[in-house]
Amino acid sequence: MLAMKKIIEKAKKLKLLILDVDGVLTDGKLFFDNDGNEYKAFHARDGHGIKLLRQSGVEVAVISGRKSNSVALRMKNLGIEYVYQGHENKISAFNEIIEKIGITPEQAAHVGDDLLDLPLMIRVGLSIAVQDANFAVKQRADWCTDLSGGCGAVREVCDLIMQAQGNFDDIVGSYLK
Repeated sequence: MLAMKKIIEKAKKLKLLILDVDGVLTDGKLFFDNDGNEYKAFHARDGHGIKLLRQSGVEVAVISGRKSNSVALRMKNLGIEYVYQGHENKISAFNEIIEKIGITPEQAAHVGDDLLDLPLMIRVGLSIAVQDANFAVKQRADWCTDLSGGCGAVREVCDLIMQAQGNFDDIVGSYLK
C-alpha cells in the first residue's frame, strides 16, 4: 500500500469513483425469499457520501458482476447514471464510462473487494480495497479502508476524496449554518 501522502495526491486528480456492489456497497450477503426475490442492505451513510461527492464534482459509477433490481433502484435513488450490472469483465464497462465522461484512467478510482475487481484496480489511478476484502485484493490496492463493505467504507472513500480535493470543510460548514 502507498503512503497516505501519495494516496492524497492521487485522490486530488480524481473525476470518477467506480464502485463494486456486493461486498463494497453491501456486506456481501445475498438474501433470497422463497419466490427467488433478492434483497440487499445498503448503508445510508454510503449513500449520503455518494451524493456529497457528486455535488463536489466527482462522478460516481457502479460496475457489478451480478444483476439485481434492488441495485438498479438504489442507484436511481442516488442519481447515479452509470450503472453496469452483469459485467464480470469490468474492463469494457470501464472503458465505455471513461470515454463517455472524457477522462483518463488515472482520473478514476475503483473500490473493490474480490478477485473480479483486480483487472480494473490495476488500470485506475487509485485502487481501493474495503477492510474485509480478499487478501489478494488488499495486497494490490493503493489504499484499504478502515471499515468493511456495506458498513460505511464507501463513505470513508468519499470523505477521503473530498478532503484531498479541498471540498470537505465547505461541505461540513454548510451543515453548520
